[in-house]
Amino acid sequence: MPEPTRRDRADAIRFLSIDAVQKANSGHPGMPMGMADIAEVLWNDHLQHNPANPAWLNRDRFILSNGHGAMLHYALLHLTGYDLTIEDLKQFRQLHSKTPGHPEYSDTPGVETTTGPLGQGLANAIGMAIAEKHMASIFNRPEFPIIDHYTYCFVGDGCLMEGISHEVCSLAGTLALGKLIVLYDDNDISIDGEVRGWFRDNTPERFESYGWHVIRDVDGHDGDAIHRALAEAKSVTDKASIICCKTTIGWGSPNLAGTAATHGAALGEKEVAAVRTHLNWPHEPFHIDQTMYASWNARQQGEAREQQWNGLFTHYQQRYPELAQELLRRMHSRMPDNWQEQADDLIMQMNAKQQSVATRKASQFCLDKFAPLLPEMLGGSADLTESNCTNWQDMKLFTSEQPEGRYIHYGVREFGMSAIMNGMALYQGILPFGGTFLTFSDYARNAIRLAAIMRQRVVFVYTHDSIGLGEDGPTHQPIEHISSLRLMPNLSSWRPCDTVETAVAWRAAIERQSPTCLMLSRQALPFQQRQAEQLALIARGGYILADHAEGEHPDAILIATGSEVALAMDAARQLQAEEIFVRVVSMPSTDTFLAQDAAYHQQVLPHEVVARVAIEAGATDYWYRFVGLQGKVMGIDRFGASAPAKEVFRDCGMTVERVVSMTKEVIYSVAALHHKREKCA
Repeated sequence: MPEPTRRDRADAIRFLSIDAVQKANSGHPGMPMGMADIAEVLWNDHLQHNPANPAWLNRDRFILSNGHGAMLHYALLHLTGYDLTIEDLKQFRQLHSKTPGHPEYSDTPGVETTTGPLGQGLANAIGMAIAEKHMASIFNRPEFPIIDHYTYCFVGDGCLMEGISHEVCSLAGTLALGKLIVLYDDNDISIDGEVRGWFRDNTPERFESYGWHVIRDVDGHDGDAIHRALAEAKSVTDKASIICCKTTIGWGSPNLAGTAATHGAALGEKEVAAVRTHLNWPHEPFHIDQTMYASWNARQQGEAREQQWNGLFTHYQQRYPELAQELLRRMHSRMPDNWQEQADDLIMQMNAKQQSVATRKASQFCLDKFAPLLPEMLGGSADLTESNCTNWQDMKLFTSEQPEGRYIHYGVREFGMSAIMNGMALYQGILPFGGTFLTFSDYARNAIRLAAIMRQRVVFVYTHDSIGLGEDGPTHQPIEHISSLRLMPNLSSWRPCDTVETAVAWRAAIERQSPTCLMLSRQALPFQQRQAEQLALIARGGYILADHAEGEHPDAILIATGSEVALAMDAARQLQAEEIFVRVVSMPSTDTFLAQDAAYHQQVLPHEVVARVAIEAGATDYWYRFVGLQGKVMGIDRFGASAPAKEVFRDCGMTVERVVSMTKEVIYSVAALHHKREKCA
């Protein structure tokens, strides 16, 4: 059989995609059919990768932002020699398969990130390109280009309609990411039909205005034209590049090509047969002959590339042993040898200083300590640096001219910032964190969700965590945000009450291999006194801060977080003066507390004490799992007000007097209920 041509190889992608979607009777065949020629050129002529080792450090990153076309990616991985069999392709969109409906990080070897929510893969790619530029500036040396690769990203019309694409591409232009190449599938079709009815942007001019290198009007079905465009993009080192490829969705389908009918549904047996005839593809479904496999297989070339790089790295290790060791430490997410000692030291310092400051300021104290200790920390803020306190002493900005810097001014781009941080975390070797106001986590929520799905080590720093921010009013005062973030699987949330809890929260976030939200106050919070044994218990998420009980159990338990811990402590003192003895439990991280064993739960929140009050300046529903139906929750189920913080707290009923009154009500109602039960018995 003759050597397959470019078109033959592209058709192998097309038919694997068509057949898998048809077998599943679910999926998106149109994009793989339309982008197959582009993918063939990129993966055969340009992509630096090793199918035998998908984690090779110096591989090019390939991101399928228009993730609904997942079968394109799976076909490429299978054909080039990754651990993805033809049987895996036959299980497309089936339960627990390696070929889910959209690319899922860690499910499929060779998939770099979870995509599907349009535009976020593009943002991840920009994060990876930032990471490449930063890491290269730190670790490369003359004659040792240890980190030297590209980030390629496929996008469609949908990705570029999403607002996040504007946020991140604008920033990418400013940062001059010369190793980022985006290939735009300009097919004029989305789910609802021809996009000219709702998307008439001049995309080339849009990207030129961002400062990108733009290659216009490339025939997306002409392999030689695509190759020339990629070569041109790679020659431009001071700008990100976008290649605008005109394609036909569903290319090769004689009756449905160019229509929305190919976007999100199987073609149907009749049309699949028509495509086979039209493209002269004689094979049965899922059949790829050995000549085609040999033409596609990238294992030998990939292993040779990695071996060549390994030789370079061996010489690098001999010449720069400390740099090599640090690079490997960071890429494997290992902590420095002195980490535990230094983290313990900061907590002890915070405890000794007894400072009453805003927890956002306490967070900055932590950064002053941890950022020099952990060079992998790369921070930023969505135009709120001074308010978020996300900067630290002697930090250097990351800019196009200064890529070794470790702080990014993201501008007013909360969603873009969060998705870019996901990309940096996926790249590895970087621990990204970024700040904004807690209420603006709404803008970023889907990126937070993807961080949680992928279990990426990203730290979301959310300040101005309650109505305590005061005068900015209801639009800036979070109410439902704390509870809603707690509901997200795999996401850890900390709302510390003072400097010590803030230090513990930062330590937990740094050590955790999944995302964390730190929710920090604008206003100063009083330092809470603790015994030595209590310090160790903070890391368990909830602990007994004060216990004024006489005998075995207190009359009631007050559970509080953040700024409301001070309310609980003041109320406890007033109640004690009336010979009502309560326990105060500080619970900075509910998810961490819930992960503890039953014995610890019983120790902190004994079942025998059902008179419980939870206190938090936010939505109340979440707390009933801790206080039960007989307990009460003092929170806020309305929006705030614009006034000085103390007045807003008073207006919303967040006062010591109300805690005292509510605690008495719970104690008396529980006692009355017990008395009634005893009489009935």
